[in-house]
Amino acid sequence: MNTSVVIVCAGNSTRMGGVNKILMPLGDRLVIGHTMLAFEHAPSVKEIIIVARESDFSAIETEARSAGISKFKTCTAGGKTRQESVINGIRRISPDTELIAVHDGARPLVKPEHIEKAVKDASVFGGAALGVPVKDTIKVVDGGLITDTPPRNSLYITQTPQIFKKKIYFEGVDFALEHGLDFTDDCQLAEAIGCKVCMTAGDYTNIKITTPEDIKIAETLLNL
Repeated sequence: MNTSVVIVCAGNSTRMGGVNKILMPLGDRLVIGHTMLAFEHAPSVKEIIIVARESDFSAIETEARSAGISKFKTCTAGGKTRQESVINGIRRISPDTELIAVHDGARPLVKPEHIEKAVKDASVFGGAALGVPVKDTIKVVDGGLITDTPPRNSLYITQTPQIFKKKIYFEGVDFALEHGLDFTDDCQLAEAIGCKVCMTAGDYTNIKITTPEDIKIAETLLNL
């Protein structure tokens, strides 16, 4: 399938002490370099659009060239929210795109084979997201008191990429804009218009780098 990926990295990196996590070194590349390489090696992906702060465009473009990313198309500026940032990105996709993949720039360890599995599932079901079962018991808490314990066998940690047929994603965006909704998760756009999204099995190494400790964990996982 002809897939365009929008990699979102326009956040403020508040939990990293203001340091831009996507431009941090990870092994022999920057974080964003590893992220782009995963999609470079995924056969179904035809182009990569990066949504970032304008001040980071030059560094991202330099890393793309250094890493030999032939699928890199462009950088575009982020919006005030994640949803706005993704919308800015999908405005830059090619007209012949069939599937839209949205990925966190701070998930550099996603595997190309898992991207391909999610692409296949999205082409069948209309939407798919990588995820893994939760390992811990989850509690619902209100006012400091436990109110519920959801059955663990039905709970998954949702990762990215999240991939959708273009028509479904555009309809979800239109619905959100018409109703003043601002989602933090792309699956919610599809769910809002009644699309059943497939949970594609990923693995636990597809971590999101959020705090300084995560860089150390990613370094270890990279060397496994």
